[in-house]
Amino acid sequence: MFKSSQLETVKAWLVNPINLAFPLHIRIQRAIKQLILDGVLTSGKPLPATRALAKSLAVSRDTVETAYGQLHAEGFIDRRVGSGSFVSMRAHRLSKRPVQHSIPSESHETMLSQRGMAMFLDGGIKNFSAPRPFIQGVPETRNFPLPVWERLERQVLKEYGHLALQAGPPQGMEALRCAVADYINLERGARATPERILILTSSQQAIALCAQMLLDTGERIFMEDPAYHGARKAFEAAGLECIPIPVDKHGLQVDALCNSSVSARVVFLSPSHQFPTGATLTLDRRLTLIEWAAQQKAWIIEDDYDSEFHYAGKPTACIQGMDRYERTIYVGTFTKSLFPGVRIGYMLLPDSLVEPMTRARTLLDGHSAPIPQLTLARFIEAGHFGAHVRSMRLIYAGRLNVLVQLIEKHLFEYVIPIVPDGGMQIFCKLVCEISEQTVIDSARREGIDLFGLTALYASAQPQAGFLLGFAAYTPMEMDAAIKLLAKVFRTLLRKE
Repeated sequence: MFKSSQLETVKAWLVNPINLAFPLHIRIQRAIKQLILDGVLTSGKPLPATRALAKSLAVSRDTVETAYGQLHAEGFIDRRVGSGSFVSMRAHRLSKRPVQHSIPSESHETMLSQRGMAMFLDGGIKNFSAPRPFIQGVPETRNFPLPVWERLERQVLKEYGHLALQAGPPQGMEALRCAVADYINLERGARATPERILILTSSQQAIALCAQMLLDTGERIFMEDPAYHGARKAFEAAGLECIPIPVDKHGLQVDALCNSSVSARVVFLSPSHQFPTGATLTLDRRLTLIEWAAQQKAWIIEDDYDSEFHYAGKPTACIQGMDRYERTIYVGTFTKSLFPGVRIGYMLLPDSLVEPMTRARTLLDGHSAPIPQLTLARFIEAGHFGAHVRSMRLIYAGRLNVLVQLIEKHLFEYVIPIVPDGGMQIFCKLVCEISEQTVIDSARREGIDLFGLTALYASAQPQAGFLLGFAAYTPMEMDAAIKLLAKVFRTLLRKE
């Protein structure tokens, strides 16, 4: 018969909330198996009779019989007619296995490649499932028209049936490629066809794919300085050398790129709304960049991550639409214009890159899920996407104004805001005698997440400060957070 402690262990398995999804006989079987594996029940140890154990556990005898039968089938116990059930000799060998101790960190390092270790030490990119003020780049999801999306998804499932559950083509569903091409042609002045659209999970995947396909390890790539951290990390992870090109109020200094003492075959930039400064690349610089790419047979990677949210007139047309030489790769995403969980981005590619990029994509994740692609296609075609963007543009513009007023009222001694023409975050220069990291650490302890600017610079003189996201937060939420942040600053200054 079980000892009382062993019986209590089995009873604990029965009531543990983690196990409640399993039938009773499975819970009993796994509890006894664990006692055997742990060496608590040793080889030859008799188990209680099924009737006795059933009574002790307040379950039916058939339940215990089924559990014993499974243990016997797996070789953990032997059953002898007239004698009962016993822990088997095979289980005895299992229980004697040496305990696996954790591997020292030094051993983990040797298991990674140099590229893998660099990616690990670089820290990756933080994602925030439940964003706190003032995480940048996070859209407002509480206003999303969920009933419309649900209705369209039901239509997709009804029309496609089980076919919607199968793997989709690696280039993306044709319906979505057509919808995306029509949209960016109309709204961004692109020159797109469905055949040149590659549907991906995100703009980050697009950037990583470009890093792998366009350049070899050790080659150089021109980048804005400061620049989007996710892009720089993707390029460095691919073994590329990022050459910083300064940014001013008119965007990337294209003359500095053209006159650089080093050469590169690719340039990455966000011309419509430079990350993080918010500058827009002027027309003359765009045209100069296009000519440079044609002459050098170089590629332009144009990251158009949030052009939908432009508050001072219409955004400038994309570089891709002006590029008659087809040297531009246009990258877009729906994670900011819709919601992060949609996991759909895309590239508009020159004809010569469509097949290579599509084949390379099959080695990454194969394809994007068909159901959200087909749902999004209908969402765009029916005009819901345009309506949602227009609605959110008004909301975000209002929130930007509120945040600027709050900063000027409560934080004027500590930061200077640079008001952008669009986007989902505001660039704030730190002007007080407190280190950027000290403010970030202190604010985090108070429930506020600040995105520091220093890490975005590759040059020797970074601008200390923060990006404050405003899109996902109501005026009331921002008011409370800014007042709390002002308190953080006051406390830190008193300690100086």
